[in-house]
Amino acid sequence: MDNTVDTKKGTGRALKERASTGHRMQQFKKNYFLYLLLAPALILTLVFKYIPMYGAIIAFKDFSPIKGIMGSEWVGLKHFEKFLASPNFDVIFMNTLKLSFFGLIFSFPVPILLALMLNQVRKAAVKKNIQLFLYAPNFISVVVVVGMLFIFLSPTGPINQIATAITGHPIMFMSEPEYFRWIYILSDIWTGAGWASIIYVAALANVDPELHNAANLDGANLIQRIRHIDLPTIRPIMAIVFILAAGGIMSIGFEKAYLMQTSMNLPSSEIIATYVYKVGLQSGDYAYSAAVGLFNSVINVILLVTVNLIVKKLNEGEGLY
Repeated sequence: MDNTVDTKKGTGRALKERASTGHRMQQFKKNYFLYLLLAPALILTLVFKYIPMYGAIIAFKDFSPIKGIMGSEWVGLKHFEKFLASPNFDVIFMNTLKLSFFGLIFSFPVPILLALMLNQVRKAAVKKNIQLFLYAPNFISVVVVVGMLFIFLSPTGPINQIATAITGHPIMFMSEPEYFRWIYILSDIWTGAGWASIIYVAALANVDPELHNAANLDGANLIQRIRHIDLPTIRPIMAIVFILAAGGIMSIGFEKAYLMQTSMNLPSSEIIATYVYKVGLQSGDYAYSAAVGLFNSVINVILLVTVNLIVKKLNEGEGLY
């Protein structure tokens, strides 16, 4: 009797799998053109993102360009232990964490506030001009932005001319380590906040105007309407953006940090990305730099999963996945 029941269950499962496979094939044939449009993006992702991951093996080897990846000696976690035991580890790791954490805390709310304020502008022409003004800094090259910072914050620059008139002496913004972090974060907000607000502006455009009209009739003020109508609309987007930002908290852009570095602000400006560049490309220690970069990536994945779980619990089960 049991064998008969098991046989029927197995047969039923096989029929369901065949039906599911057949359904998938029908959907593929029906939408094959859409899959063809998707193919270039998938191929590029595979070629430039997944295939190069093979090179991460050198993080576990005593890599020699002459012997190649497979011919180099396997050393296990030697390079990871070397980095963790390095006297520079605490400084580099904390610099990276502080710069990312404070950048996330201070920059995350700004695009939301900009979108909420833009949503209150009723004249289309005025709104477009404001948006153009806010989006423009995003298109300025990082090199140009850093050059502007050095000019404006130099000892003879316009900012220091005002500071000298007040205090009697210039402030060494680009040399003192304590200023580096705030200059980096504030300049990031200036260049990116306007562009980052686009997604929230688009979401707020879908809010039914009748909801605001009804709230006005009920006597709700501006803050109450934003709290009970606008914020619930963009809350799922806020959750996803926050998860992605927190997941990449250790992935600070290398270019800007490296360009802003001086010999005197290194105690604050040396981060994992710049350290990997100096050790890997300038010193030629490819295996060690690969291990440091892989360590950074693992920390990012752990943060992404952890923050996603926390946000799902706080956001009624809505998260990245």
